[in-house]
Amino acid sequence: MNQIPSLQGDRPGNRPAAQPEVGRGALHFRSQRWWKGILYGILVLVLAGFWVLMLALPVAAQPDTVNYNNANLNNQDFSHADLHGKNFVAAEMRNINLEGADLSNAMLTKGVMLNANLRNANLTGALVDRVFLVGSDMTNAILEGATLARTSFQDVTITGADFTDAIIDRYELIQLCERADGVNPVTGVTTRDSLGCR
Repeated sequence: MNQIPSLQGDRPGNRPAAQPEVGRGALHFRSQRWWKGILYGILVLVLAGFWVLMLALPVAAQPDTVNYNNANLNNQDFSHADLHGKNFVAAEMRNINLEGADLSNAMLTKGVMLNANLRNANLTGALVDRVFLVGSDMTNAILEGATLARTSFQDVTITGADFTDAIIDRYELIQLCERADGVNPVTGVTTRDSLGCR
């Protein structure tokens, strides 16, 4: 007699409990997660190290952004200071001491420099446009290639100053030539020759 196969094994209540399968697939998955965690950690460390190196750049490598625009520098002492390329736009500089200072390529536009001490200062290539230099001392200053347009030189001492290739208003040039004398000790150029005085 043919026996009917028992269906008891197909009933939900009679199924054996599923055993967790720890095969190649599960181990591969766990291994991938482990490697991803390690790679992520390495990436974080590399980025953190790069960030620390960027912050640890020496001060000399940082751009110099100091300027003195609109500053009140009256009676300040900047003698022999390195101020090349600095900005002094519309700064108040009455009685300022800039003796021997390097002001090459500096911008002194619209500045007020009454009675300033500019003895032996280097103003090569400086923009000294619309500046009041009344009563200032520019003895032996170097102003080669400087732009001195609309600048007042009333009562300015220019003995030994070198104005070679400087841009100066014609009226001021005539006034400067009336009192130009001396030889610049650094360039060896006479003040009169540098101004093109006749």
